[in-house]
Amino acid sequence: MTPFTSLTAPVAFLDRANVDTDQIIPKQFLKRVERTGFGEFLFFDWRFNADGTLNVDFELNTPDMAGAGILVAGKNFGSGSSREHAPWALMDYGFRVIIAPSFADIFYNNCFKNGLLPIVLDDPSIELLRSAASGERYVLTVDLQTQSITDGKGIEIAFLVDAFRRHCLLNGLDDIGLTLEHADDISAYESMRPSRMPSLAGQR
Repeated sequence: MTPFTSLTAPVAFLDRANVDTDQIIPKQFLKRVERTGFGEFLFFDWRFNADGTLNVDFELNTPDMAGAGILVAGKNFGSGSSREHAPWALMDYGFRVIIAPSFADIFYNNCFKNGLLPIVLDDPSIELLRSAASGERYVLTVDLQTQSITDGKGIEIAFLVDAFRRHCLLNGLDDIGLTLEHADDISAYESMRPSRMPSLAGQR
């Protein structure tokens, strides 16, 4: 997993509450076994019209939100089914940080396991960011080490991440990576265990 320390990137605003995982990555696109290739289908039903043309009225399709690496969304982001494809699609599209007043629990946990940083901010803080953007291309710096969000224009907002999850993201540790940190101890333990295979000596 790619470590996350800090990110300076343009911000995209999705002013919608209860965005569920089927809206993030519709079920018809869950056919790949790799974690890549889902970004082109992110928010598919919103980004595209029925005839396949780009929906110019959708927030993320506006020019000032192109290439955004930070998404500011509404409450209860990532609700619905537990599909891990949702954070895969967000990351493949280019997002590394999602900011919202609240997240669905399973989605929130899946984000950390895949190197995506979900940040919970209260409504006044999110409204402050929206007001500062003022319809222009807006850039934020999110620093996980200092747990701060700044815009270089005077705004500085603190956020909190669980210490263990913060450690994992800073060091790029998913579940496999955490296990491999104890590889020597595991090998030592396994070497002391008697073999479970019965002896075949003398058997024909």
